[in-house]
Amino acid sequence: MSDMSVNKAVIEEVRRVLQNEGQAILDCLKRLDGEREKAIERSLALMDAALAQGGKIVVTGVGKSGKIAQKIAATFCSTGSLAVYLHPTEGLHGDLGLISKKDVILALSYTGNTEELIRLMPSLMELKTPVIGIGGNPKSRLAEQCKEWIDASIAQEACPFNLAPTTSTTLALALGDALAIGLMHLRKFDARAFAAFHPGGSLGNRLNLRVADIMHCGDEVATLPETASMDEIVVATTRKRLGAVLIVSGHTLLGIVTDGDLRRALQQKERFFQLRAADVMTRTPVTVLEDELAKAALERMENRPYQISVLPVVDAAGNWKGLVRIHDLIRSF
Repeated sequence: MSDMSVNKAVIEEVRRVLQNEGQAILDCLKRLDGEREKAIERSLALMDAALAQGGKIVVTGVGKSGKIAQKIAATFCSTGSLAVYLHPTEGLHGDLGLISKKDVILALSYTGNTEELIRLMPSLMELKTPVIGIGGNPKSRLAEQCKEWIDASIAQEACPFNLAPTTSTTLALALGDALAIGLMHLRKFDARAFAAFHPGGSLGNRLNLRVADIMHCGDEVATLPETASMDEIVVATTRKRLGAVLIVSGHTLLGIVTDGDLRRALQQKERFFQLRAADVMTRTPVTVLEDELAKAALERMENRPYQISVLPVVDAAGNWKGLVRIHDLIRSF
């Protein structure tokens, strides 16, 4: 068999897996009506009630379901809903102390007959902690003991032998994400709150970074009066290397001369050095406030017929404060 045919066979298998797992999610969506939809609604209400009274969501599962449970718990936390992961075996050996009557349990098991989870149920019943199950067998022992059961059944695993948890765990993860986002909307967890939960990394920068944190200011910025000659403008923009010169009168911003303005002015050839800043500058340019989010500055630069690469930064009174470049914004994000 040639390398080409081997590669083609592998790609076809990749396509089959993606089709299988994607179809499982779509099939679950189609089934989401009537009692199944009500089960989702009641599950969200249970989680909302637990959080409202100071409780948390305890997500549990074994093996691959345990890995998915850990990710779901992390997603709950990142969207403003306190959640922890509990390994059922650890729960059987002392860790049940982290569960209180105020909490709600989200248990993952495709078969619904995972021994460790089943052995945990009597203790949870004694604590009177409601259990929500996610799995593929509504007649399982776990389903019979849960307060709510969310249908996560599939036609077949993506594994060609229908053995390795693949499609079933993908669907469980998707349902966990759906619950987390549904709960986020139910609890009115908005973008500002999201920013507080994600202070670091590129996501934190997009949500928290302000123009003042990244702009060039003071002596970094070239500023000239509107009477400045083209000689002065070329020298100033070359020295500061920010791609623009702010044309000012004291603290007042009159306009901006960018590298693009200089290139266009060069088309006048011999008249070029007779021009003044007032002749070539862009008056009343697009600006951004120093206390605006940096992402707002980036959107202002990009969401327009012709992209701009620099923005003058002003304060609330319209006084110039500095300059922000699109390159600095992109690097920060």
